[in-house]
Parts: sequence; C-alpha cells; structure tokens
Amino acid sequence: MSEHKTSLNWKRNGSGFGYKEYPRGHQWNFPRSNQTLKASAAPDFLGDADATDPEEAFTAALASCHMLTFLAIASMSGFVVDSYEDEAVGYLEKGENGKPWLARVVMHPQITFSGEKQPSPEDLEKIHHKAHQECFLANSVKTEVTWES
Repeated sequence: MSEHKTSLNWKRNGSGFGYKEYPRGHQWNFPRSNQTLKASAAPDFLGDADATDPEEAFTAALASCHMLTFLAIASMSGFVVDSYEDEAVGYLEKGENGKPWLARVVMHPQITFSGEKQPSPEDLEKIHHKAHQECFLANSVKTEVTWES
C-alpha cells in the first residue's frame, strides 16, 4: 500500500564505549519532509533530556494516529471539529518476562466542536472507539491504548 521511510545516524565521536560512557544522542531523518529530529535515550537511561526519546515518539505517534483517525470519522459523521488537544502519557512497565515495555498509552483529548450538530457523550465514545479500531498504529502494536475525557 505505501512505504514510510526514515533513517537515523549515531557516532561515538571519540568517547569511550563503556556502558556509562558512550553518547545516546542521535538524529532521526525523515526524507519525505526533509526534517531532522534530535533523539536520544530517555534521561533515565543515560540519555539527553533535550532530545526526544523513542518512548515519547511512540506515544506521540499513537496519539497522532488516533487524532487523525478521529478527525476523519468526525468529519464523515457531520461534526465540525475546531480544535483537538491531547496530553498523552505512555507508561513503561515491567512485562511478564521482567523486561520493560511501553505497556499503556493513555490519551486525554480535549476537543472543541462548532456548528449545529454537536456530539453527545455517547457519540464521542463511539467516534473514539472507531478511531481506535481504524488507527493504523493501534492495529500494529500490543500496547494498550485508551482515552480519558
């Protein structure tokens, strides 16, 4: 159906390669949009606090996919969305095998509608549920993805 390309690059730059010595900073490159993002491990894992870590990016990608799918469904349902804001949180937890994984992502969308047709709480729940079912990324992961108003 489609391809989505990215590249990354990392260099040791002369530092030692002991576990606590080597740099975690690297770059994510997105060739289609010609954008580069500074990335690193999370600070808890010796990363740079001024860079995006993979767990944050994963959380953002899931929340973004949910939002874009929500907007499409709302539009096709005759609702007019004026704004959509979210403060999504990804939770790194210990799995059954004892290894950490991003077990849950909880979104907290705040949505403003306009126009004569306003969604009921039941409509909102149905749109969120369908958005979750249709989101490409939610269909690609075992992470639990939920939302709270």
